[in-house]
Amino acid sequence: MNDTSKSSQLIAHLLLKNKAIQLRPDNMVHWSYDMLSPIYCDNRILLSDHDARLSVKEAFCETLRSYRFDAVAGVATAGIAHGALVADALGLPFCYVRSKAKAHGMQNMIEGRVEPGSDVVVIEDLFSTGGSSIQAAKALEAAGANVVAIGAIFTYGFTKARQAFDEVGYKTFALSDFETLIGIPEVQDNFSKENLAVLQEWYATNCR
Repeated sequence: MNDTSKSSQLIAHLLLKNKAIQLRPDNMVHWSYDMLSPIYCDNRILLSDHDARLSVKEAFCETLRSYRFDAVAGVATAGIAHGALVADALGLPFCYVRSKAKAHGMQNMIEGRVEPGSDVVVIEDLFSTGGSSIQAAKALEAAGANVVAIGAIFTYGFTKARQAFDEVGYKTFALSDFETLIGIPEVQDNFSKENLAVLQEWYATNCR
């Protein structure tokens, strides 16, 4: 097993341990865009665990060693804290991108300084449909930045998200993913064959 696989499994373990991810194959979650899912993910919970927070930061920093960039941007709201931690560790400027411009004051969509021509990495907590990540990246480009890559803590691996990213041409990476998650011992040893089959079928239907 290579270091990337070990890191991906560690992140998956931490997500389960902290209940940032809940697997519910026998009690599906109804998502807002009319999909029944056996998984619910809220990566903001990781911020409450020092070791998990540190591991996520270190995994981002290690992955980003292969990229050249001048600044880090977080996607509001869940990507803000993780992005700020990464920027601080790397000694780089940080900003964050709102889902929409403020309705008052300066009506900013981007909070913080974005230098025209700067190369920016975007940090997101989760890749679902890819919509919020793409919107943030386009806002940064409109402000004059070059988006080098968009990274997330976890991805479901939805086909439509991959297609959306491919269509706009953004490079993406995730620290862990659904396929890795359902393969770790905590899942394999604690779910029945029937429930594992539900998880695998859901993945095969939506993510391949």
